[in-house]
Amino acid sequence: MSPEGKTLLNIIVLGLGFMVMFTAFGTCGNIEQTVIKSFNSTEFHGSGYTSMAIIYAVFSASNLIAPSVIAVVGPQLSLFFSGLLYSAYIAVFIHPYTWSFYTLSVLLGIGAAVLWTAQGNLLTINSKDSTIGRNSGIFWALMQFSLFFGNLYIYLAWHNKTHITDKDRQTVFITLTVISLVGNFLFFLIQRPDPEPAPSDASESLLPTEISDSCEVVPSQTRGSQALEAFKRSIQLAMTKEMLLLSIPFAYSGLELTFYSGVYGTCLGAMTQFGEGAKGLIGLSGILIGVGEILGGGVFGIMDKCNRYGRNPVVFLGLVTHVVAFYLIFLNIASDAPVAPEEGTQMQAFIQPSVTVALICSFLLGLGDSCFNTQLISIVGVLFRDDSAPAFAVFKFVQSITAAVAFFYSNYLLLHWQLLIMVLMGFMGTGTFFLVEWAAIRTQRDSDYDSI
Repeated sequence: MSPEGKTLLNIIVLGLGFMVMFTAFGTCGNIEQTVIKSFNSTEFHGSGYTSMAIIYAVFSASNLIAPSVIAVVGPQLSLFFSGLLYSAYIAVFIHPYTWSFYTLSVLLGIGAAVLWTAQGNLLTINSKDSTIGRNSGIFWALMQFSLFFGNLYIYLAWHNKTHITDKDRQTVFITLTVISLVGNFLFFLIQRPDPEPAPSDASESLLPTEISDSCEVVPSQTRGSQALEAFKRSIQLAMTKEMLLLSIPFAYSGLELTFYSGVYGTCLGAMTQFGEGAKGLIGLSGILIGVGEILGGGVFGIMDKCNRYGRNPVVFLGLVTHVVAFYLIFLNIASDAPVAPEEGTQMQAFIQPSVTVALICSFLLGLGDSCFNTQLISIVGVLFRDDSAPAFAVFKFVQSITAAVAFFYSNYLLLHWQLLIMVLMGFMGTGTFFLVEWAAIRTQRDSDYDSI
């Protein structure tokens, strides 16, 4: 197999591994609050929202140590061992205890930081400047297919359920645990890239040695100094004008991630007006979110259609899509749905609740999310090309912190307040994104004129 074919195969295997693993974990996150409400036990007093808040808070802080872990263990083993923490978290729901639930939430936050840092490193060392856009799109699209399969299973298994029994819960989470473990072992199929006739030997990055942004093998005595330098550079980047402006759309991406990945599914499951199939709608909603994500990722990622017109129109499309979705959700879903008991809400929405409208909103949430994320990744990669690792660490830090805050307040705030927060942050984030994009375009124009 040619070197180009081998690296493309590695990207596909990486995407498939994440697809299988997040088929399990994404489904778990989508249904866990609903499952917890149905779990009748004096030994368990946990909250799915609180758990996710802990995960994202620890995830954010652990971004500071993840590069050092990758340097010692290597990206391939880092994927596997952090993936095992995802499997352990899912397995907790087979018979949950409060102590194990929150302990695994902390450990999963650490594992998530290592997992995504390793994913970025493997994507980089298996790509060239000419192929990284294509490879990122392939990975994104493959991973988003995870929203189909797990949620389809939930829909088929629960579409006539009004209450989730212990047997229902155990069957689902045993299945999800096994699926997650299969995804972990797929990472061992990633091959070492062939060495290229260049000063830096990218192939060695799969070995458990120290790595840098350029994927060179780093002497062990420099490990501490490089880790410290990367940390300092992240702090410096976080204080730049561009990063401060981008921190608002970063924060918005964390808020809406919380909403579509956990809160909205809980709201649908709590709507007694949707009849006996309300619990099954959680799975169907997840499938349509996935359709929106894959469509957006395909058009704005793999096909790279945004280059001709710039990034601002795509971000504006994402804002409009989300605002329409939020308005329809405000009209269609009862305001106490996020905090309703297991029996569901008895409050009335502003209109007669419609399953069709609810599922259209699911699609719009996924499409809008893909618009924002593809453009945020793009602009960070362009503006901070020489400091991509510290820049993306800042991105994930801000996103994770706001996701943690959103999962925490989802325990208490009614739906209309949550929607209002996201609308305000969406408009602010879009505006600051526009400012950064316009500045980037001016800088590029000036550079083009200087080269004439």
